[in-house]
Amino acid sequence: MHTLVEAGADIIELGIPFSDPMAEGPVIQRASERALKHNVSLLNVLDMVRTFRQDNTDTPVVLMGYLNPIEVMGYRVFANAASKAGADGVITVDLPPEEGMDYNDALTAVRLDPVYLLAPTSTTGRIASICEQARGFVYYVSLKGVTGAASLDVAAVTEKLALIRRHTNKPVGVGFGIKDANTAAQMAAIADAVVIGSALVALVETYGEDEVVLHKEIKGFISAIRAAMDAVVKT
Repeated sequence: MHTLVEAGADIIELGIPFSDPMAEGPVIQRASERALKHNVSLLNVLDMVRTFRQDNTDTPVVLMGYLNPIEVMGYRVFANAASKAGADGVITVDLPPEEGMDYNDALTAVRLDPVYLLAPTSTTGRIASICEQARGFVYYVSLKGVTGAASLDVAAVTEKLALIRRHTNKPVGVGFGIKDANTAAQMAAIADAVVIGSALVALVETYGEDEVVLHKEIKGFISAIRAAMDAVVKT
């Protein structure tokens, strides 16, 4: 997490391992399997945030995961623990906002932002509803598919972002399908944030046995993306 910040990341999205990560492609599926094999739990993830906060109190940390582990812990227990650990927001992939009122209340009570996903298939009514309930930022899934998918239609994303912005003044981040400096720069020209997951997790999978090499690869990867994004003129 510190290496990501040193390389230029503005926000860290930290995944919570889950046995059935339905929105994820094979790279993050395997990452969840590795984590669960080593008994990494939601509590361990909160410990990681707490440890990170000992040296960094500025970089926002957004947790991302699925409802089951949170449901087992209990909404208010989870919200209090995540807040005390130093998290700033939570993306709960499989919780539709109309079923999340009690959960949102628990998060809001401790100043945690619930972040919701919008998709290419989201209707105008759905966009309006989610934008009304989202806090922090709105996360737009750039394609019909899972994390790490290959195709990225910049024109289609541009059109959808214009529609989303009619319903919110919150920042709109774009994720799924962004995997290198080129695609990151394309999205940086039209979005408020660029979310990169699978490409980064793939480096962990490849170099995870050698911590020194891993940190070098991560730093080089994110630094190149940071430079490409900084060179973009916003449209």
